[in-house]
Amino acid sequence: MAQKKPRTEIGTKKATIVIVDDHPIVRQGLADLLNEEPDLIVTGQAEDAPEAMQIIRKEKPDIVIIDVSLKETSGIELIKDIKALDPDIPILTLSMHDESLYAERALRAGAKGYIMTQAATAKIVNAIRTVLKGQLYLSDRMSSRILRKIVGGGVEVESSPIDRLSDRELEVFTLLGQGHGTRQISEQLHLSIKTIETYRSHIKEKLDLADSTELLQHAIQWVNSQFE
Repeated sequence: MAQKKPRTEIGTKKATIVIVDDHPIVRQGLADLLNEEPDLIVTGQAEDAPEAMQIIRKEKPDIVIIDVSLKETSGIELIKDIKALDPDIPILTLSMHDESLYAERALRAGAKGYIMTQAATAKIVNAIRTVLKGQLYLSDRMSSRILRKIVGGGVEVESSPIDRLSDRELEVFTLLGQGHGTRQISEQLHLSIKTIETYRSHIKEKLDLADSTELLQHAIQWVNSQFE
């Protein structure tokens, strides 16, 4: 068995970073920002999950930064795949999407932090350094929410109905809202049509939706609300 590459210690040499985001301008902007730091360097960029896995296998970075929304698959599923490949690799999720919906999912998948893209530059750099030290990084608001949930025995009274969906169900729900049909989703996620139909049925039940028309309308409205 090949020996594992030791993680970079901050202060000894630059920590290597792979950025996974399907927006080239965002990737390059973040890379330019991080490459200006004395202790950080971006050694790879990817726009989708297959490319990300290939680069991570080759570069063996000290940390991976992943956007939740990617082409072909979700960032949450990619986090799970990366942790299966290397359980020790630190992952920071950087996303424009509301942390109240995705942060806890990202942590459960194996990420060590979640930060909104709207955060100040200094906070993004601090989040990376925090995760590199082996610590969790969350906003104060999200930390308080998770703590309240733990104290309450895992129950959160004010949760959104969307929180009832599993990671895969949320992925299917999002794709439906983006205008993809069942066959397209099955091909994109490499799952059978029957499996996608089962997910659709579970989503309707969990969100208390009457039929497929209401499911589609609800999905479109939800997707549009994420970009308002």
